[in-house]
Amino acid sequence: MATGRPGRNLDPHLVGEERLVPMLLHGASGADIAVIEGVMGLYDGRLGTDGFASTAHVATLTRTPVVLVIDVAKLSRSAGAIALGMATFDAGVRVAGVVLNQAGSDRNTAEIIGSLEQTGLPVLGVMPRDVRLSTPSRHLGLVPAAERDGSIRMIEQLGEQVARHLDLDAILEVARSAPHLDAESWSPAREVMSVGASDHRPVVAMAGGRAFTFRYAETEELLTAAGCEVVTFDPLVDPALPAGTQGIYLGGGFPEVYAAELAANRGLLDDLRSAVAAGIPTVAECAGLLYLAESLDGAPMAGILPATAAMAGRLVLRYPASVAATDSLLTKAGEEVTGHEFHRTRTSPAAGESAAWAIDHEPVGYASGNLHASYLHVHWAGHPQLAQRFADAVYAAPMHVVSPAPPAVPVTRPRDRVADPLRHHGDVETGEGLLDFAVNVYDGGRPAWLERALRESLTAAAAYPDAEPARAAIAQRHGRELEEVLPTAGAAEAFTLIAQLRPWRRPVVVHPQFTEPHAALEQAGHTVTTVLCRPENGFALDPDAIPDDADLVVIGNPTNPTGVLHLEDTLRRLRRRGRLVVVDEAFMDAVPGETGSLARERLRDLVVVRSLTKHWSIPGIRAGYVVGDRAHVRWLADRQTPWSVSAPAIAATIACTSRTATPEVRERAATLARWRDFLEGGLRGRGIDYAPSAAPFVLARLGRGAHAALRERGVAVRRADTFPGLDSTWVRIAVRPPGMTNQFFTALDAVRLLQPTL
Repeated sequence: MATGRPGRNLDPHLVGEERLVPMLLHGASGADIAVIEGVMGLYDGRLGTDGFASTAHVATLTRTPVVLVIDVAKLSRSAGAIALGMATFDAGVRVAGVVLNQAGSDRNTAEIIGSLEQTGLPVLGVMPRDVRLSTPSRHLGLVPAAERDGSIRMIEQLGEQVARHLDLDAILEVARSAPHLDAESWSPAREVMSVGASDHRPVVAMAGGRAFTFRYAETEELLTAAGCEVVTFDPLVDPALPAGTQGIYLGGGFPEVYAAELAANRGLLDDLRSAVAAGIPTVAECAGLLYLAESLDGAPMAGILPATAAMAGRLVLRYPASVAATDSLLTKAGEEVTGHEFHRTRTSPAAGESAAWAIDHEPVGYASGNLHASYLHVHWAGHPQLAQRFADAVYAAPMHVVSPAPPAVPVTRPRDRVADPLRHHGDVETGEGLLDFAVNVYDGGRPAWLERALRESLTAAAAYPDAEPARAAIAQRHGRELEEVLPTAGAAEAFTLIAQLRPWRRPVVVHPQFTEPHAALEQAGHTVTTVLCRPENGFALDPDAIPDDADLVVIGNPTNPTGVLHLEDTLRRLRRRGRLVVVDEAFMDAVPGETGSLARERLRDLVVVRSLTKHWSIPGIRAGYVVGDRAHVRWLADRQTPWSVSAPAIAATIACTSRTATPEVRERAATLARWRDFLEGGLRGRGIDYAPSAAPFVLARLGRGAHAALRERGVAVRRADTFPGLDSTWVRIAVRPPGMTNQFFTALDAVRLLQPTL
């Protein structure tokens, strides 16, 4: 999490001594420094092997200098003796310096440093005690960072302390002193073969989230090299397996901590049962084994394995050489595979009729033609034949069909339910003879220069459209480079491209807001996490409400339907390493001076989406664009359908982003502000609750039944209960000229007179 790169394991027992250096080079590819964090004591390895697979063994194989970190909370001069003993115990291990951790008083620290001066080992830093930096632990050690909402803040605080108290220049010199490693980097493509059709990448559903935090990064890389598409799902919250699943991988984690929540997600458990029963190849290690059992500490699990699981009194920690008990999904009978076990639960029985392994001559686990489940963690980089067999089985498996996911947040619906709330938009509210307060299009004619540009664009229809001139106009409008902008067929195309950009692990949409980004993500097979802005807080965003592990955050500014204009600093606080922030500025043209816009800011991992259809009264011309960092704009462009932006849309984009349009932009924004003030004043005078707006619409709480009652009186307003987080008491009202708004108030007054409860 601190580096934005996956953590990896260098373990001679798991992958073999010969792979250690190649895997180090692979994991550190593109980095300036590789940091190997030791586990247990420096010389503690597999029992009975003279330290095989210890940190010292790894340091020797990789020719890596060692920095000792000594906890001196309860030490004084003995720290020097410990350091000297560590440095001289094995001549093949080079201890290059010492960091003192948990240091107390200055006086005691000076005593410790004095003892180290006698050893000749340099002190590279002294970290004082800091209660803010305590890391919680439980029955299997430290709580993983992915399970802690404060992980990012903890890392920031650690970074500050490290920069203040460690001699980073000296530590970098230690790293540079490591000799060159003359070896070829490990490559998953050399370990496995891609099988099947080149145009089909079968989906492997890989468990993630807080309950499933452990798996080897190379497992995913091997499966990808074998031609699979690995899609992460969260058993805590996802309603079903990813669309098109042909293989399932359930790795390690802490399901015992989340047993009740896992049990409550019955939809996914049912879907998992159905998939395994249908023959979908499934691998389950440790946490996965527990998840497939009938129950875990009494909480019902998937019930795929005829076993129950429960916490036990004794920790199991071993590094066995396991023998495959039978031919199975992963193994050939008699095959020896190294692995490791680390758990405090037990299953009863310990093995099925067909066991997965024999460990110390005892059968353990469960195996069949399409299922392999046990406590044993196997590093597939050390045994790539397992990855190959799994990938082969995945290619041959049927595609699992799942039902569409339900809306992320249940909301109260009126009797006339809509088929898909996320796809409901204001245009369906209008009709012949109705006053239109439902659609957020500027109520006025188009400028003559825009009409002329649209007419002239028809002459360009004889050729395929070229969007480059529109790109240049957008870039000039926002002071950006050509490579930082992309014309799109409205904002809707942009959201579809973003949804397809990568296999998002935890996409977040801040609601209530325009639902198209949410719908596009679901259509692309992602499960969306909803973060709600509450009416009691004025629909303001709390950046701390965004989960730390969110890798995509979508938010509107000003937001549809609330009209809230979030502060620029608030939006900047959403940025994290490895996270893309998408700001929908479809209505920013309506904000005088475009206060709060981020379109001109060159920030990494920030994309701004704009629309031209509303402000310029051209909803039939799908014209929009994206502004962002070069990398993301390039990736979006690579996924865009050729010629998706039509000639009229290109002409409209050029015209509406030109300097000619600037005076009209300002005039329309000022006009909308006056109309909105008139609407809000009327609502306020009637004692109606509404959200103060910076957009060309106002969200008001007219009461249950008001939407239908107004429609009966010839007024169409936009129902708001299709926005996650809102119920049927809310409606969205488009701002219109005062004369038309007075007609709205006349109808509203009549409705309120007949229905006093509104």
